[in-house]
Amino acid sequence: MSDKNIMLVVGAGQISIAIARRVGYDSKIILGDKNLDNSNNIAQTMLAAGFDVEPFEMDLSSRKSIKTFINEGLKYGDITSLINGAGLSPSQASIKSILNVDLYGTAVLMEEVGKVIQDGGVGVVISSQSGHRMSALTKEQDRQLAITPTEDLLNLDFLQENNIEDTLKAYQLSKRCNEKRVMGEAVKWGHKGARINAIAPGIIVTPLALDEFNGKNGEFYKKMFSKAPAGRPGTADEVANVAELLMTSKGSFISGSTFLVDGGATADYYYGG
Repeated sequence: MSDKNIMLVVGAGQISIAIARRVGYDSKIILGDKNLDNSNNIAQTMLAAGFDVEPFEMDLSSRKSIKTFINEGLKYGDITSLINGAGLSPSQASIKSILNVDLYGTAVLMEEVGKVIQDGGVGVVISSQSGHRMSALTKEQDRQLAITPTEDLLNLDFLQENNIEDTLKAYQLSKRCNEKRVMGEAVKWGHKGARINAIAPGIIVTPLALDEFNGKNGEFYKKMFSKAPAGRPGTADEVANVAELLMTSKGSFISGSTFLVDGGATADYYYGG
């Protein structure tokens, strides 16, 4: 068994890898992705840069796959950190798939990692500014998103497909759930001396974002970041700057929080011209 700390990274995408490179240099990184080729390619790049990385095939929509992934990490040592950057975008998938991966799968991942996270451990979940762009839910709906048992989440009335008009609304609901769930899980993780937070990025240049730029909503996204105070999209490294605060001792008093990193786009959405 390794004497290293074990970092679980879900989603071999630009944001999660930028964070892993920033804070994972003294950890053994288990890199899970649904596309094993993608995980292998990123792992090879990181290995060549001196990181200790094991690629792993996993499906975030499956509790069994999530548990297998966690058990792979436990083979090497204690789980001390989690980075979840996996998810489907509104242009990539159906309402059902988005709810299964972004909402249910993320909730299960936090729950299962929370069972084994070490004292002093920390997690970061990548949410989205989209969770801030929908109307307020009721107090009871927010509570249900935060603490409903994971296997009952997708049975909630307002998460039924016939009550969700399109994939964007499914995505927004999923991201709202991520943030409420982080609050609920922060309480449980706290009992083990661990912390968990979320980051809600705006338009960050990644392959997923490029899909959106070139998709049916492309003009909408370009207008969004051009109107934002920053006047540009962000980079994965700028998200990693915030994650570094949250995942190190400098952020030791921060848990259950969500940090908007969107160049002011949400501010413009509500209060711009």
